[in-house]
Amino acid sequence: MIRTIDIKKPSEVHQSGTEALVKALGPIGMARYLEEYDNGGTGDYTKEKYDQPDFSVEEILDMKKR
Repeated sequence: MIRTIDIKKPSEVHQSGTEALVKALGPIGMARYLEEYDNGGTGDYTKEKYDQPDFSVEEILDMKKR
């Protein structure tokens, strides 16, 4: 018996996984799952994004040079 393996590109795996999560959990459930998987579901993203320093383009380019 010959078995074939369906090798997908990483982008196809990502798309299939996202579609399966949306189908099983709905869009909000998918987002919650991915957040939990990504960083343990802890923290306050909204607060944390505003706690990040604002760098100018010049400052970012200077950091790159160092």
